[in-house]
Amino acid sequence: MSERDLDSAGIFDPVLRSSYETCRRLNAAHGKTYYLATLLLPPAKRPYVHALYGFARHADEIVDNLDSSLSTAEKERVLEEWGAGFLGGEGDGALLPAVHDTVRRWDIPLEHFRAFLASMRMDLTVVEYATFEDLMIYVYGSAAVIGLQMVPILEPLSSAAYDYAKDLGVGFQLTNFIRDVGEDLRRGRIYLPLESLALFGVTRESMSTGIVGGAMRRLLAYEIARTREILRAAEPGMRLLHPTSRDCISTALRLYGGILDAVERADYRILDRRVSVGGLTRARVAVPALRRARLARRTASAPAAPTTPTSTASG
Repeated sequence: MSERDLDSAGIFDPVLRSSYETCRRLNAAHGKTYYLATLLLPPAKRPYVHALYGFARHADEIVDNLDSSLSTAEKERVLEEWGAGFLGGEGDGALLPAVHDTVRRWDIPLEHFRAFLASMRMDLTVVEYATFEDLMIYVYGSAAVIGLQMVPILEPLSSAAYDYAKDLGVGFQLTNFIRDVGEDLRRGRIYLPLESLALFGVTRESMSTGIVGGAMRRLLAYEIARTREILRAAEPGMRLLHPTSRDCISTALRLYGGILDAVERADYRILDRRVSVGGLTRARVAVPALRRARLARRTASAPAAPTTPTSTASG
């Protein structure tokens, strides 16, 4: 399927094809919900979404999964050098050629990538956030800008789509924070605002026991309700996208909502385990959406083609 997607996107250069395939494999291996949603896009657009995922995933790998023997300062140096290479139009030959190509073709502002890298640097030193507003500073760079990067590829019908895309990115990120609260805690981080913990009498120490009592359940229910409000606020933005992009986003919304449902079904017992949306549930959501997406591609007017890159993007 990836070969067909690259052909549909007009990507024939061997180096670029290899780079896009590297990004696709990262997406398929580590972002299953995200990857499934991309299959609902026209084949010509999928490689570009994989490239954006590959960039984000690689930066995250530097922060969280690079050689554990490296100090924080050494990880920061690696991230800085890698990010500077990308922003300067250079960098590793594995995945960055695809990212550069995507940026050029879709005229994606480099400021979004700078904001993302700034949030990744925060992950090296910041382990908790006092208020929701403080957390949103981090989430803007780690998630809202991902939505902003995606919008050109999804073909907005109005510039208003960008604000909805930011909400969508935030909602997805908060969903991940809730799902991964135990895993993040073992890494020494808490992404739930400390003011929320205090509101329900939860502490870092009580969370570290792995026991989910009434206070922890109320805290998670509170954060789930907030996240659902943000996801509902993002939903109208789908109508501001090209018809061939809408099923991708609606499916992603349903699947991320399914993660919150899974947390509730687990009775909020997520400190010592990671809940997920099962394969059967994913299929029930994705198969009808795939049929709708194919119909949309047959009946909708063709989206605009991306600009063929001629020079290095700047920002």
